[in-house]
Amino acid sequence: MKEDILTASEVIIQGHNGVKKGKSEIRMQENIGYVLPNSSDVMYVKEVKPTSIIPNDKNVIFTDDEDYGAIVENQFTSPKSEPLSTFSIDVDNASYTNVRRFINQGQTVPKDAVRVEEMVNFFKYNYEKPTGNHPFAIATEYGDCPWNEKHKLVKIGLQGKEIPTNELPNSNFVFLIDVSGSMNSQNKLPLLKESMKVLVNQLRKNDKVAIVVYAGAAGMVLPPTSGDEKETIIKALDKLSAGGSTAGGAGIELAYKMATENFIKGGNNRVILATDGDFNVGASSNKDMETLIEEKRKSGVFLTCLGFGMGNYKDSKMEILANKGNGNYAYIDNIQEANRFLGKEFKGSMFAIAKDVKIQIEFNPKHVQSYRLIGYENRKLRPEDFKNDAIDAGELGSGHTVTALYEIIPTGVESSFNQDIADLKYSEIKTAPKDYSDELATIKFRYKKPDGEKSIEMVETIKNNVLLLDKTSEDFKFSAAVAWFGLKLRDSKLVTNKSSKDIKALALQGKSKDEDGYRSEFIRLVEAVN
Repeated sequence: MKEDILTASEVIIQGHNGVKKGKSEIRMQENIGYVLPNSSDVMYVKEVKPTSIIPNDKNVIFTDDEDYGAIVENQFTSPKSEPLSTFSIDVDNASYTNVRRFINQGQTVPKDAVRVEEMVNFFKYNYEKPTGNHPFAIATEYGDCPWNEKHKLVKIGLQGKEIPTNELPNSNFVFLIDVSGSMNSQNKLPLLKESMKVLVNQLRKNDKVAIVVYAGAAGMVLPPTSGDEKETIIKALDKLSAGGSTAGGAGIELAYKMATENFIKGGNNRVILATDGDFNVGASSNKDMETLIEEKRKSGVFLTCLGFGMGNYKDSKMEILANKGNGNYAYIDNIQEANRFLGKEFKGSMFAIAKDVKIQIEFNPKHVQSYRLIGYENRKLRPEDFKNDAIDAGELGSGHTVTALYEIIPTGVESSFNQDIADLKYSEIKTAPKDYSDELATIKFRYKKPDGEKSIEMVETIKNNVLLLDKTSEDFKFSAAVAWFGLKLRDSKLVTNKSSKDIKALALQGKSKDEDGYRSEFIRLVEAVN
């Protein structure tokens, strides 16, 4: 093929923006790759060099090779038909940094790349610190909903206890690093190496690190090494190079074997997987990976997934691994994000203070006509899962905050989003007794200690005291603005107002405490999306 540009008579480009047809000149600005002929009539274009030609009179399909799990948005539910809403907490924030990457590159954000709860939980909120025996404190707030007039919003916040650095347990880390051929680009293995060095700089003398790599096969490149031998660890990282296929399953097996053999009782035992998520040899299907990681979870070893790269990024696999492996998940789009997640928030990212944290809320039908959980679609649980200690849920790190939002349609409010339920013949619909008339909802939490197997329960009530939006806290306003933006990016059918101007105005009211500039950065992202 010649290295110049020709015009295709009819081009079908299928990617994040859907399918486009028409006479078009194929001109890719950044992707460098190859053209794969599939038949005499169709050419499937994986990646196209800026100067590669597509012959005239050919149909061309550009397949964007990033992979996101489908999300079906939570709908409004009546507390009369479903009195309980149950879900696992989610401390991940990979979706936010991935969304940021798309917007900063001027690309349309794929809808299924947007997990609203991960966008909200990227930001830290000023909740009261725990003072009792429980590892986290609970804060709730009830105010007006900014995107649907007459609707309300409940904010539930958890604030994890912060462990002083000198009291952190010793760590047994295994770095599991993807060095397959798909990692051979500047925003993958080179960025990965620099990111892991940020983490290495946090290590202490009694911490230990082993490095396992995988490509066509898995192998150990550094045996367990003391955290004060930073030069040795960094040299091992610097020697890594990319090439070969991706034996992800074998890598996970070996990494957990190393972590288990060097297990520290009462310590922080964790595999840190760094990859673009493209597992394509051995246990590669999402179901295979889920089964494998659920089995490994029983070892007591936690999992952190670090995602890198673009073009063939497999977000769906990374999310499954983190969700099922007692873990968390971050997408590293630049060295600043590595410094944030692996440096500044090292304790929250790497040291769990509670695991299998579940939330169950019961709404009072006297005040709540319908409700819906904003985000957390992939974290929903059945009501009976709440007390079942065999059911996995999310972990909470040292000093971490977690936020969840419920949108409420109060009783007596007409709304086109209401889901009418049929009159029941055999069971009477009961409303709450009068002595509960001041309560909007009862909220329960269950969690286990990091090394525990039996869950502990906490119970709180939320009063039916609604605040005007301008009377709510800055954290209420800002978290609502972030959720609103996420719903806009998902093109939610349950949002009446999608004005970027209004989202920005609300975010500005909640940004005064912004030492690191993350809230200001968010506002710039809102400005960039019409």
